[in-house]
Amino acid sequence: MITRIRDVRRAKKLTLQDVADRCDPPTTAQTIGRLETGTRTVSVAWLNRIAAALTVDASELIKLAERDDIEVAAMLDHEGAHAPRREGVVIPPHAAPGMVAIVVSSGVGDYRSGDELWCARLAPADLGRAMNRDLLVPRPAGRFLFGRLIGREEGKLHLLPLGSGQRQMVVADPPWAAVALKLIRTL
Repeated sequence: MITRIRDVRRAKKLTLQDVADRCDPPTTAQTIGRLETGTRTVSVAWLNRIAAALTVDASELIKLAERDDIEVAAMLDHEGAHAPRREGVVIPPHAAPGMVAIVVSSGVGDYRSGDELWCARLAPADLGRAMNRDLLVPRPAGRFLFGRLIGREEGKLHLLPLGSGQRQMVVADPPWAAVALKLIRTL
């Protein structure tokens, strides 16, 4: 089985040690390196552990003939565009189960008209992982709130709206919330 573990790890800008520490239970950087290079066989259990550590679906770690990778042609920084030091690929967006999307119809905060935000639903117990991230929260009668999660206490969420001059909002006991994970912007 040919894996894309190294490509995904590099695309997420993680070191071997970062991935090893995120595994449950933790492992060594050397083990992750061996799994990446194929000197150690990748079992389904290892594939699932590494996928969880990289916060991707296990299927994204397997090279498939019908999936096209996008080659990194250049790196852009304050000095301009230049050739990458080593080959790399980026991972095309992949929808995971339970994801929801937000389409931006007019610019607000850092978002522009036409942007798509891909959000992952979180159970109320997992909302601590979304601190200081943009969050979509359902309200009664088909309404929603969207803002930066700045506080959480006793089932109440404190959201800061993205628009200027708006006041903090407090939502009590939402059934779920969705944290923004990917921004898809067409140029």
